[in-house]
Amino acid sequence: MSKKFEQIYNKSLTKPEEFWREISEDIFWFKKPTKILNKTNPPFYKWFEDGTTNTCYNALDFHIDNGLGEKTALIYDSPITGNKAKFSYNELRSKVSKFAGALKNQGLQKGDRAIIYMPMVPEAVVAMLACGRIGVIHSVVFGGFASNELASRIDDSKAKILITSSCGFEPGRTVEYRPLVDGALKLAKHKIEKVIFFQRKGHEVKLNAPKEISWDEALSNAKETDCVEMKSNEYAYILYTSGTTGVPKGIVRDIGGHIVALKWTMKNIYNVDEGDVWWSASDIGWIVGHSYIVYAPLFKGCTTVLFEGKPVGTPDAGAFWKMISDYKIKSLFTAPTAFRAIKKEDPEGKFFSKYDLSSFKSLFLAGERADPDTIKWAENLLQVPVIDHWWQTETSWAISSNCTGIEMMETKYGSACKAVPGYDVKIIKPDQTLASSNEMGDIVVKLPLPPGTFPTLWNADKRYKENYMSNYEGYYQTYDAGHIDEDGYIWIMSRTDDIINVAGHRLSTGAIEEVLSEHQSVAECAVLGIADKLKGQLPIGLIVLKTGVDKDNETISKECIQMVRDKIGPVAAFKVAIVIKRLPKTRSGKILRGTIRKIADNVEYKMPPTIDDPAILDEIKEDLIKNNILKIA
Repeated sequence: MSKKFEQIYNKSLTKPEEFWREISEDIFWFKKPTKILNKTNPPFYKWFEDGTTNTCYNALDFHIDNGLGEKTALIYDSPITGNKAKFSYNELRSKVSKFAGALKNQGLQKGDRAIIYMPMVPEAVVAMLACGRIGVIHSVVFGGFASNELASRIDDSKAKILITSSCGFEPGRTVEYRPLVDGALKLAKHKIEKVIFFQRKGHEVKLNAPKEISWDEALSNAKETDCVEMKSNEYAYILYTSGTTGVPKGIVRDIGGHIVALKWTMKNIYNVDEGDVWWSASDIGWIVGHSYIVYAPLFKGCTTVLFEGKPVGTPDAGAFWKMISDYKIKSLFTAPTAFRAIKKEDPEGKFFSKYDLSSFKSLFLAGERADPDTIKWAENLLQVPVIDHWWQTETSWAISSNCTGIEMMETKYGSACKAVPGYDVKIIKPDQTLASSNEMGDIVVKLPLPPGTFPTLWNADKRYKENYMSNYEGYYQTYDAGHIDEDGYIWIMSRTDDIINVAGHRLSTGAIEEVLSEHQSVAECAVLGIADKLKGQLPIGLIVLKTGVDKDNETISKECIQMVRDKIGPVAAFKVAIVIKRLPKTRSGKILRGTIRKIADNVEYKMPPTIDDPAILDEIKEDLIKNNILKIA
């Protein structure tokens, strides 16, 4: 470690309360905290317990008070629709405070929940911030998620209101939200009181009064509303992530620590200052969109970019370069998948040469492991640092990174760099002992976690403790596996549960298996994530049929694929379901998913000692070759 980084990092671990007290001075508090860390009830730690503040005040009002009102807060660009807009901090606050008034008119009060199910439009950002302004807990659900996924989130959050849109746009197609919303409201046991529809031009839907109203109608008699004072440990939002039991996990974010940590990251990790133009090419439905489209850049007083488009196809593989050139963007944060797609379409970087990227200083990648080839390709093209960093929905900000605002470090291709200040990262082996340098094991973080991470799960303290904090006493289990080298660089090698990364989206293979199992012809199945150059991982299904099924295999495969599309959504990218004779299992009946995955990825594997019948692996290999999953040179 360099001396400057080492000093800061060491202080964050040896004197955490002093470290975070100093950082907390940089945000607005109605009442400054005197209790920095409450450790009396582990693993339920509380940061800044007696402080009071407001998320929206720190994102907007604070900067207006400091003379930044006319600075651009938000840039919206939709190459799909051709719409563009810019909003100053003053303009954005006006829209937010009026929509906050509209929510109050609908009976929403501090502590109530609102589901936001919207495409990448400015109104989605307005809705999120308006909730924060009046103390409503928002739960953003990825626009276009299947009805049953939306329904499960309505039921778990017990939301009072659903804020949605008439549709979303993808390249070449329109995603109609109305049937998805209707399906979810029918499936949900908890009844939503009100639905607000943002009508997209040319795609308006008929509304059923009085339960449903339009965005414009909701605003028609609304008045601008001030921020309410919120306790530091009250919740800003719930963000649901895939659960291995089929029940989604509601990650909650407490308000004070969220503001303190995220504002600090903008300069210290990303080297972005107040007034800089920052772009996170993600979606508001995911954690990256929460933290780095909406909250962190606005806490810092930056200009943040909201992009309704794709890296290729809107209109071409030069879309990202055009955005950076048009808006003088300093830093971009996206998933490695995006750059694999650009590289596939334009390997020689011909589109790149058309644009002026003199403003551009750094590219950050996260969401899945960034392969060295993609990083090197981007470095050669962009001639700026390309940084792979690692974090999770649970943490809301990076666990490991090259902290470019503190001190630039050497790149080690394939590594997610070093632990960020605040995180004491260790590797623990199966025998519960700490690993030495370069030894593989489970990646854990010593408790307490820093501010801005998840203090618990929504209405599920027991599940929080059992899922994350019990396997290794005194540590948070990340469910990632890897090693730390002799220089302190962290290498993330795989997941240790059934969550796979498809283009940066975390999906549960168990949830997909549940859907496949519902097919009347399927006896049993296994879903695994196989390596994919473009998307990181792709799910494939292996299906064993019931005896006496007379349907042909191709028809069953197509039906299974459609079922997953209907119930999980297109985001799963589930396109391969292979009918096989039998699944390889241990003698106790456990399916050997890890071994199948290694066969599919054409990597070396050892014959599992507990396998029931070794001959099955040869059958699986033949099936994978026959279906072009495994390519033998």
